[in-house]
Amino acid sequence: MSMIRDSEHVFERLRNGLVPERGLEAFAVGIERQRGEIRRQLDLAAGGEGVFKFLRGGYGCGKTFMARLAILEAQELNFATSFVVVSANDLHFHKFDELYRKVVGELGTTSCPRGALNDIVDRWIAKVEAALIDGGADEDAPDFDKHVQKRMEEEIASKTGGKAPEDFARVLRTVFALKQQGKVQQAGALLSWLSGSPNVAASEKTAAGVKGSITSETAMDYLHGILEIVKAAGYAGLLIVIDEAETILKMRTDVRGKSLNGIRQIIDAADRYKKLLWVFTGTPAFFDERKGVAGLQPLHDRIQFLKHGELASLKQAQLELRPFGKDRLREVALKLRAQFPATDRARLERKITPEYIDRLVDKVTEGFKGDVGVVPRQFLRQLVDVFDLASEHEEFDPGAEIGFTPAQPTEDETRKLEGKPPFDREPDDDNGYEPQNVVEF
Repeated sequence: MSMIRDSEHVFERLRNGLVPERGLEAFAVGIERQRGEIRRQLDLAAGGEGVFKFLRGGYGCGKTFMARLAILEAQELNFATSFVVVSANDLHFHKFDELYRKVVGELGTTSCPRGALNDIVDRWIAKVEAALIDGGADEDAPDFDKHVQKRMEEEIASKTGGKAPEDFARVLRTVFALKQQGKVQQAGALLSWLSGSPNVAASEKTAAGVKGSITSETAMDYLHGILEIVKAAGYAGLLIVIDEAETILKMRTDVRGKSLNGIRQIIDAADRYKKLLWVFTGTPAFFDERKGVAGLQPLHDRIQFLKHGELASLKQAQLELRPFGKDRLREVALKLRAQFPATDRARLERKITPEYIDRLVDKVTEGFKGDVGVVPRQFLRQLVDVFDLASEHEEFDPGAEIGFTPAQPTEDETRKLEGKPPFDREPDDDNGYEPQNVVEF
């Protein structure tokens, strides 16, 4: 039943031009070595390292797909995960409180795909209680809950080296007390505050003895606390994906500089966050242009991409993803045809032949001026539409109907169709940025 639901999810997402979140094996073609490197990074994190990786590839190379695949593989290895998309509207990367809110809000596990903080905290508390009982404590004793709260505080202090903010332990202790009293709504409000929400009533915060909100200056200390709770709850570690980092290039110059400095601070501190793997995705322009990483020398020095001819080590900071070629698109298409839930499979395969798929690849590629690299999203959307038509209408002749008009093209696709570069040049693009310590952690 799960496989059927995954299949339905895959095709529904493709119809809308989106990357599926599950059932990704059909797309995992020609990326075995890159998957192996992501697995190596996850193994390093599980072994106690704090690590980071940057996925590098042009538009349509499958960066988001690879990042989604990393999420699934991490969860199979018992990691908690978070998938965050950089946005010019509600995620300015240099504001760590905004980043923290996104990361914690998108926490997921195999049992809770999104918004998993409550479940993670419950699992941790259950382990604390079990440890006390194993040590001889009487769970029916009147003071058992106080022992639990004390052990919770001790674990937080021990695991964060005493660096967790006081409100972090205070809120979790109060959440436990409220749940024991059956006050689930109030406990939920405090967990929302701990998730970074600024919209928690003052009365709810007063109950826990906290004031204000999590700030940019304290957010990374709170993230350290969340990481330690994740591990204490029994998870192997935490994977945080930051997708579409190139969005930073569309922001104002001052915001770009601060955001790149924010990334620099995160990777400089990565080794302090044991069992945490950061994965960033970005285009070559993000890494190589002066308005991007190349303009901030300290960051560029740390993650510079090295290539010898056509050879590049998978183990360096940037992991290169190659564009889809026609052969790879064809293989993905045939896998999707085999997976498509057709009512009449013989008719589908009779109408949608490998030869037809080749022609469709050529037609869509022609629409994007011969650049196969930007084709996959539009090609897969067109392909699924053809699957649907062939499945629903006996009279449909895909050979006679073949054609291509981009459906709801993205800004990147529109610029490609118009022959424009990914970003407009600005007068200060070659100036670079001064390194700065926005927040120390």
